[in-house]
Amino acid sequence: MRTVTDPDHSILMGEAISCYEICENDFAYNLICVAQQKHLSLILISLPEESGDFVWNHLQDMEIPDEDARCHKIAFSPDTSLNCTPNKVTICTSIGKCGMTLFHTNLNQFSSVQSLRGHSNYVNDIAWVCEGELLASVSDDFTCKFWNVTTTFENVITFCLSSAGVSIKSHPEDPNKVLVAEKRGIIHLYNVRSKQTVVSVESPKFPLMSADWANSNRLFVTALAGGDIVTWDLSRPFVPADIKQVHEDGGRIVRFAPGSTEIAMASIGRPDLTLKVFVAKSTVPLVESPLKTYGGLAWHHRLPYISAASDKKLYFWKVQIK
Repeated sequence: MRTVTDPDHSILMGEAISCYEICENDFAYNLICVAQQKHLSLILISLPEESGDFVWNHLQDMEIPDEDARCHKIAFSPDTSLNCTPNKVTICTSIGKCGMTLFHTNLNQFSSVQSLRGHSNYVNDIAWVCEGELLASVSDDFTCKFWNVTTTFENVITFCLSSAGVSIKSHPEDPNKVLVAEKRGIIHLYNVRSKQTVVSVESPKFPLMSADWANSNRLFVTALAGGDIVTWDLSRPFVPADIKQVHEDGGRIVRFAPGSTEIAMASIGRPDLTLKVFVAKSTVPLVESPLKTYGGLAWHHRLPYISAASDKKLYFWKVQIK
């Protein structure tokens, strides 16, 4: 019989959450963007370690331009800051079948919306790369595209893939490289400047649904493929460093814990849509909790909390990681 871990905190939104993201920037690390049916909500949280209580404040709503289109990915720009006057918040979203939309706001009087067009199918993941100079996206159209988001808002580089692109990640210590994961199980490390593949690894199982790159160690990448969490050490890329069966009926997403000295990761998968958190060398979950629906997964960047969205609620669990 499994032990269910109850969440420590929750936020109730007005509608079902389709996706969300927690900002990773030093000057906006408690800022969260939550996508609902017709709008994005910007909320600011404060955790007990900071203020003694869990507190959240609604800052602003931004309407989704096409009210019939669902938002399924959000990425904060690296220049997002609540420590300047006026505040600066820039978000890229994937909305509908092949649309990408940039939202800019100062959380007061000014906001603007900019569309990016070029993909011919669903955009599955977005990342700001090259220290925010470019925006990168991967799609069901078998491409990884890079966009100039400072002047022309045009597609400037395209890498062709052999299957749908499912994940794209940058790394704070390697700003010119990106990790691109394909559904058929291949993960590439590209150098954006030289437009060359640096290294590729292949999962023993597929479909690969999600991949991540460890902030705490740029040699470690992980993927959720066929219900297994597969981890590679890129100094020895030919064979996975670890394979752990976590979700018997397949998984949705995997994310490394951002700052811990011990490698830890969280994932959501089936049966019954379950959140699990593991340290790398253990098969006993630190956190295990069922969810009603899937609306995303994200770690807090500074404090040891994992969050997940289910139906109208955003939940937070405190995780004891060394």
